[in-house]
Amino acid sequence: MPKPVDVVAAGLRASTLTDDMSFLLARANAIALAAGNAALAEHGLKARSYSVLSLAADGAGPSQRELAEFLRLDPSQVVSLVDDLQSRGLVERRPDPVDRRANVVVATDAGRALALAARDSARSAEEQVHAHLSDDERQTLTDLLRTLAFPEA
Repeated sequence: MPKPVDVVAAGLRASTLTDDMSFLLARANAIALAAGNAALAEHGLKARSYSVLSLAADGAGPSQRELAEFLRLDPSQVVSLVDDLQSRGLVERRPDPVDRRANVVVATDAGRALALAARDSARSAEEQVHAHLSDDERQTLTDLLRTLAFPEA
């Protein structure tokens, strides 16, 4: 006879793995990513394509290489993401004004409008995922994650 699901879940939550910070970060990321992707689907985006579009819309004019480094993605993944966004008329590749051998990724007007709408959806999903945290806890978590994500800053 199979064990009841709640007994199995309680046993898994009691595992020593739940003391492993890397596991907890990965699990929290998976939960947040699923919620974010669900919220972004109405805009025809997923977290990775939204990230590229958002960065292109912010006006910094990143190159594909810079996007890959910042997002910690393989450059070929960024090329594919930019290709998709460009085919939808959301971004353009333009010659880098500093290095003509490179291209920068710039959002079109349609891309900037979509990035704004998608940002609202992403924030709404984030609020739902973190609803059980107080404002102070959310700020602390954000600060700690920023420190982990950008240790050199």
